[in-house]
Amino acid sequence: MTLEEKRAWIRLVVTVAAYSGYVVVVLGRAGERPLAEVPYAAALLWSVGTAIVAAMVAEVIAAAVKPKASLVKDVRDREIGRLGDHVGHSFVAIGALAAMFMAMAGWERFWMANAIYLGFVLSSVLGNVTKVIAYRGSFPQW
Repeated sequence: MTLEEKRAWIRLVVTVAAYSGYVVVVLGRAGERPLAEVPYAAALLWSVGTAIVAAMVAEVIAAAVKPKASLVKDVRDREIGRLGDHVGHSFVAIGALAAMFMAMAGWERFWMANAIYLGFVLSSVLGNVTKVIAYRGSFPQW
């Protein structure tokens, strides 16, 4: 397994774990009140910050475990990275468009923030799943 494939796995796991934790916290705070009234901002910021730090730490550990692993990206790594990024970036745009339409319709900020966050999460998950499939599947080897 290349270092780039390990990074894709790490980012995939961290993204799913962080977003799942965020959803659990927000739904746990809801109780009887509507979701739009739940305090979410701190949980969202902690979720994103923790995910960034956890991914960085895990990537450093993965690189330290096998220091002889190639740090050089070849053409295949760059093409797989590009493919995953193209697949993932579309969901950032979808999340932003959803939030824009929600703002024009006068929705609560809670829904707009969560649409954007979900767009980022889907972007990361689908982009990294694409990368893993490309590494494991029949992506041409150069």
